[in-house]
Amino acid sequence: MRSAHRIPWWVYLVAAIIGFVGGILLQKFDEFFAVGVLGAPWFVAIIMVALGIVVICLAWQVHRYTTTEPRKRIELKTISPERAVNTLVLAKALALAGAILLGWYCGQLVMCLGHAEAEYYKRVLFECIIAGSAALIDMVLGIISERLCEIPPAEGPEHPQMSKHSHRPSMRAEQGHHCSA
Repeated sequence: MRSAHRIPWWVYLVAAIIGFVGGILLQKFDEFFAVGVLGAPWFVAIIMVALGIVVICLAWQVHRYTTTEPRKRIELKTISPERAVNTLVLAKALALAGAILLGWYCGQLVMCLGHAEAEYYKRVLFECIIAGSAALIDMVLGIISERLCEIPPAEGPEHPQMSKHSHRPSMRAEQGHHCSA
């Protein structure tokens, strides 16, 4: 069985750079063809943040379930492995989409700064600041959610506490007690 790994920091950087280049290209396209596709309506930012809140709530439920002692889990709603994996996938997707969109809106913002005196570009700058902030919030919520979906190590030979104790002989062996079957 393969385990999931956290997304490395540099992947978010690459995603943001790709989004940044895309935002620049979109601004050049808009400037050349005058199609008016820059920025984002205000409700897009609200939807982005709302999705981020849903994902972190789901991740918190997974975290609470996996870190609760098995005897106390009876009180909690059961989380299926499929739901936990789906929540992890949502968290990863949210973080990566947030990084790409952050770059996307920042690319547009940087390219529009030179035209800030025009009314159209003032509106675009404001929209890009709002949407870029929402994308940053989503990226952070996605990273936190991904972290919350980590499952603590099982109580087995690979558990960090067990590896510390495995190098020391047990007290019974030191005292000469043997277990008979």
